[in-house]
Amino acid sequence: MNTNKKNNTILFTIFGIVLVIVVGLLVFFANRPKTTDNTASSTSTSSSQKVDYPTNYKLHDAVKNSTTALNDLTLPQLSTTVAEDEAEVEIKTTAGNINIKLFPKLAPNAVQNFLVLAKNGYYKNNEFFRVIKDFMIQSGDPSNQGTGTASIFGGKTFDTEISNQLYNIRGALALANTGQASSSSSQFFIVQNSQDMTSQIQDKTKYPQKIIDAYKKGGYPSLDGSYTVFGQVISGMDVVDKIAKAEVTSSGSGEASSPVDPVKIKSVKILKNWKFE
Repeated sequence: MNTNKKNNTILFTIFGIVLVIVVGLLVFFANRPKTTDNTASSTSTSSSQKVDYPTNYKLHDAVKNSTTALNDLTLPQLSTTVAEDEAEVEIKTTAGNINIKLFPKLAPNAVQNFLVLAKNGYYKNNEFFRVIKDFMIQSGDPSNQGTGTASIFGGKTFDTEISNQLYNIRGALALANTGQASSSSSQFFIVQNSQDMTSQIQDKTKYPQKIIDAYKKGGYPSLDGSYTVFGQVISGMDVVDKIAKAEVTSSGSGEASSPVDPVKIKSVKILKNWKFE
């Protein structure tokens, strides 16, 4: 009788342990966002990186497109000057430095998240873990696996910020996402492609002529409207090209994008900050 009770106790204990493990795995995988197989949305990320920073930062309302005629719009990406209403950072990497101006008025949540994380050293030692020549280079995940992101907004991801003044031209800085509207966070990519992409623009009537001309020098117009563009490289595109040309192997998904010798971010220095309300 006592032996039976002892055996039952052991069985219940084992069952309890197995149940806890199964529930834990279910919760883990339920919180992993789904990704798609097409090239554009393969810049997807998952939110698993928690950051212990203050969480009282304010999410700003989505930016509304200007009603100004397309060809009369201000297009800040086309100037290397850092305007009064822009910020500037220097990404110091093991391959060289990349200077980027940011657009807080046109993508406030993306810029604020990036600047605060940079100030707190979040990007230090991040690798450019995903590199695809003639497309883009991606970083912003301390795990260097594409599975971690961070948000200063209570740890929550935020909406894609789309502006008719910003596009995925060569040198554009944009946020990766899962393909869902509210899945932006800390992971970012820099558009590297230098080939003429004007033939890839589906409807040229929706683009300013100066942006169409800019796409002759490279970019990826298929990303427009799906990813938050929040900055533009103003010096150091040679470094971006160098990173993009690295030797790569297959990633876990079979994509040839994992650098054999990844370039690391040494620091992100804020050269010109922006005060958010």
